[in-house]
Amino acid sequence: MAADLILTNAKVYTVDSTRPWASSLAIKDGRVLSLEEHERGPNTEVADLGGAFVMPGLVDVHNHHALAGRAALFELNFGLDAGFEDILAAVRSMADGLGPDEWVVGGAWASTLVGTLSRSSARHALDEAAGGRPVMLSDDSRHNRWVSSRALELAGVTAASADPAGGEIVRDPSTGEPVGILLEAASVPVERALGETRTLTDEQHAAASRHGIATLHSFGVTAFQDAGVSADILGALKSLDDAGELGAWVVTSLLINDPIFGFDPIGAPLLEVAGKYRTEHHRPDFVKIFLDGVPPTRTAAFLEPYLPDDAHGACHHGATTMPGDELEGWLRTAAAAGLSAKVHCTGDASVRATLDAVEKVRAEGFTEARFQIAHGQFVHPDDIPRFATLDVSADISPFLWVPGVIPAAIAEVLPGDRAGRMQPNRSLLDNGALVAGGSDWPVSESPNAWEGIHGLVTRQDPTGTFPGSLWPEQAITLAEAIEVFTLAAARAMGLGDVTGSLSPGKSADFVVLDRDPFTLDPSALVKTKVTETWFSGRKVYHRA
Repeated sequence: MAADLILTNAKVYTVDSTRPWASSLAIKDGRVLSLEEHERGPNTEVADLGGAFVMPGLVDVHNHHALAGRAALFELNFGLDAGFEDILAAVRSMADGLGPDEWVVGGAWASTLVGTLSRSSARHALDEAAGGRPVMLSDDSRHNRWVSSRALELAGVTAASADPAGGEIVRDPSTGEPVGILLEAASVPVERALGETRTLTDEQHAAASRHGIATLHSFGVTAFQDAGVSADILGALKSLDDAGELGAWVVTSLLINDPIFGFDPIGAPLLEVAGKYRTEHHRPDFVKIFLDGVPPTRTAAFLEPYLPDDAHGACHHGATTMPGDELEGWLRTAAAAGLSAKVHCTGDASVRATLDAVEKVRAEGFTEARFQIAHGQFVHPDDIPRFATLDVSADISPFLWVPGVIPAAIAEVLPGDRAGRMQPNRSLLDNGALVAGGSDWPVSESPNAWEGIHGLVTRQDPTGTFPGSLWPEQAITLAEAIEVFTLAAARAMGLGDVTGSLSPGKSADFVVLDRDPFTLDPSALVKTKVTETWFSGRKVYHRA
């Protein structure tokens, strides 16, 4: 059988333990045919790579590709280094080109600005910058919003509004008026008000997905799991694949609860219709449950309390979004329907609650369902071995295993001896857990897995902006880090038999790099660039 394409004179790192290295790669009908020089036919294309480094396409177990595409195409963008005045200037510039009641939507402001923005005077400054227009700006976690007076008005949020379950309207302590910061579920009314007046067309949703996937290709990603989708996103993925334009393996996560996006439908109605969006390259195979919030706003659920503050006192632990029996019920419902589950947990109490629920569901005979704990940056030592025992994957995302803005914000709300003990990746691997890498882009500013790999190996900030190391004992090796962002992530998503390693029979998904990462000093890993990305035997990206 003649190959369609043969790559020769390459340094191929397969991430297949049975044969880690090769110098050739033969491809037929979009799949890996062999790792040897192979039979050539009259139409076989042969490419001499001149010794270039080749490895499997990168796999991102946790991102929001369509939201990232939508933000890039249709929203205001500013970096985490933007200060208060910088954000106002960006809003003013965008608002100048809008109609009198058009929305300014965008992000992401740094969690460390919560105190600065939690004042009525900050909201009034935002109103002035926007010319009275409605404004909704997300924070770096995408869980919380800073909004203008007009946005509050359109959403019907007033001093008389009660805090919703799982959310908080931050208020002026003297007047009780909303200051403009909405935590977790409190932002949903504003999201819905936005949706009533600013809707995207089917083509715009497809454009957002197309743009997101093109960006992922530029970083070598050929498979990913979108961690929370709407029916619009499902429809966009189906339309792209039906048109032959979906150049990635995509697994989607169907929202069971939605404290931050304002999507409709969610829960059982979404599960009922999801199957019609399944295509060759798109698998709506997971549900997504938000079990807590995020530490900087004290909405993550912890076993031990946060640092004391005026609003919460000295015994505040945070809380899960649902009791254990409800979580257990949703995991059972998903497993009975042939679905797997991704559970958002940022505090160690929510991690334990998820493991407890999985233990009960596994005991009932649901052994095939895949369960992922997403983020899991804080895990009690007693719970680390339970990941492997219960076959629960650790979806480690975003890039919180190095010093940065979010770890700095967490250090303001947790005691120092706890705040720094984040992402126990070495311990998870040593205890047999399947550890899968995700970016959580656009929570992280880019989906560049080499930033994540650099951080996993060094536990240091790849950009050099933040000094020091974050719990350096939890560093892992380069080979382990590459597997985290390839085969391990594919296995966690249910694609381990399809992609994630360059093994005969698997999809020919691979990247060509500009250097051999195994020859680099660890401090230079982040400099690694993708020169070509191939999906199913066809080139989908080439760096000019």
